[in-house]
Amino acid sequence: MADFLDRRQIGATGLDTARIGLGSTFDMPASAIEAAFDQGINYLYWGSVRQPDFATAMRNLAKQHRDELVLVVQSYSNDPTTIEAEVAACLNDSGQDHFDFLLLGNHMKMPGPGYQDVFEQMRDKGMVRYLSISSHNRPLVPQFFEDEANYDLVMFRYNPVHRGAEDDIFPHLPVSAVGRPLVATYTSTRWGHLLDPTKMPDGESPVSARDCYRYALSHPEVDMVIAGPGNAEQLEEAISALRAGPLDEEERARIERIGRHLYERYAPQYPDAGDTKDVEEGRAKGQ
Repeated sequence: MADFLDRRQIGATGLDTARIGLGSTFDMPASAIEAAFDQGINYLYWGSVRQPDFATAMRNLAKQHRDELVLVVQSYSNDPTTIEAEVAACLNDSGQDHFDFLLLGNHMKMPGPGYQDVFEQMRDKGMVRYLSISSHNRPLVPQFFEDEANYDLVMFRYNPVHRGAEDDIFPHLPVSAVGRPLVATYTSTRWGHLLDPTKMPDGESPVSARDCYRYALSHPEVDMVIAGPGNAEQLEEAISALRAGPLDEEERARIERIGRHLYERYAPQYPDAGDTKDVEEGRAKGQ
């Protein structure tokens, strides 16, 4: 059986990544993150919740392995003039001299030119190297591929409950001789709903976290999923998805059946603008 142990090039950067990246939202111990690196996990995403143990792991790993790491810092700022100070503080807190990526977090409309300007200023100062972006507005994402900002990584939601990217994004991915932007997806477990036995259809058992990650990675256009484990056990389950490889047809059908049930009956923790019409017309549960 094929597996997901191959690595993916990140746009035109020359960097590569394992097919699971780690986010910092939950308080995973530094020792677990460092052990994950020993299993090939090199993409560390210091998001809007910046746990101190995550910074400790970045600092420890960078001492001997900085060139093997892909370190990402996210800014949710609505004011681009504040981002440089924010990133400078993050560099200090994590003991780094630069981040590989600045990720512009959760943009619901196209960023104005001020974001590109501040990125270029920080790049010229050696604070960050490349630019990436995420959004909870799925229909907007194809415009990122056409933006002069030249994002090397684009991140959005994709899981068995929220499958709209199959129509709204994946068919619009650019083809480029120098490498299209890396596609990273998140909310693989749909905030734990796919793991919750109380939310299952009659007669169905919950989906494992491993199989949630396998679901996203099984789509040919998905390069990487972002996992947010809170402890070493959850981290190991995420990594096990890489060894398990793609879902078979029966596994995929079962998971998508559960996904449709959740989409119709349980609201997401955070809405995606791409689902608005389905909510209005009763095909999806809104908040």
